[in-house]
Amino acid sequence: MTSPGRTERLVLPGVLTAEEAAVTVAGIAALQRADGAIPWFTGHHLDPWDHVEAAMALDAAGEHERAEAAYRWLADHQLPDGSWYAAYADGDPLAPTDRGRESNFCAYVAVGVWHHYLATGDDTFLDRMWPVVFAAVEFVLALQQPGGQIGWKRENDGTPVPDALLTGSSSIHQALRCALAVAEHREEPQPDWELAAGWLAHAIRRHPERFLDKGRYSMDWYYPVLGGALTGQAARERIDEGWDRFVVPGLGVRCVLPNPWVTGGESAELALALWATGESDRALDILKWIGHLRADNGMYWTGYVFEDDAVWPEEQTAWTAGSVLLAVAALGGDEATTAVFGGERLPAGLEPDCC
Repeated sequence: MTSPGRTERLVLPGVLTAEEAAVTVAGIAALQRADGAIPWFTGHHLDPWDHVEAAMALDAAGEHERAEAAYRWLADHQLPDGSWYAAYADGDPLAPTDRGRESNFCAYVAVGVWHHYLATGDDTFLDRMWPVVFAAVEFVLALQQPGGQIGWKRENDGTPVPDALLTGSSSIHQALRCALAVAEHREEPQPDWELAAGWLAHAIRRHPERFLDKGRYSMDWYYPVLGGALTGQAARERIDEGWDRFVVPGLGVRCVLPNPWVTGGESAELALALWATGESDRALDILKWIGHLRADNGMYWTGYVFEDDAVWPEEQTAWTAGSVLLAVAALGGDEATTAVFGGERLPAGLEPDCC
């Protein structure tokens, strides 16, 4: 089991002790396959985005070898066009269950790679993963639309889907900035990526009509902040605008309106977004509230239907636990996590002055 001494950075009064954090980290580690894959839970599927989220939590806990194994899995199984399939049965690379290739899933490797480098200072790792990040970003940017937004995915036959999701594009915005940080560190400037990131940020900030209307989902509310496209007063105003609609005091954050269902992943991500806007007190409240989702084994239930007083679905996912650990790491001042989600060491894109 992970030693509590390695999780002291994940101590947050009222949320986690070092011993509790160690149990959670051990729970994620127990789900990791020998080849590095981290499925949602044993017997379920792996998707590339949540796989990276879990790997980042392992890095935040000091489990760098395990995190590196997760990135090695991505490097070993990247498709020739730079993408990954959307889902693999139990993390088996030979058993894809969804052969669509989603843009935000593929982009997120850049966030994880930069986070791992900041946590370890391992230039050899960064050299090895640079071709992976480069190919993934090129795949994603081939789906960028004239308005700056990023198309959702390519179908199994390669057909691009031009419709864009605000949550996905916001996540890609963060990923592009991390990819640019990697490129800058390697002294391999990517001006086309800077322009693409700027156009994307412009679309997120100024043109909501360029995205599918998913306003019922809390992720569309806070992800422009979490992904770094909205900062400062604009970010705070967006959070305040949606607070009463999505936040259930004492329980957490709704996943989708009007369902009486709060979820651990969305709640922890909102806490990260709040921390990024300087509202650590509200972020801490959210993390305290979702203590009711913590299971006896240290993992976290996906969600809770409060009208029925029922845990639903009855699953404990690696990514839910991972999101909680990352939020705790940010509030606790973990340098790699704060740099990635706070944006201090991430270059900005070149936003256009028009359109």
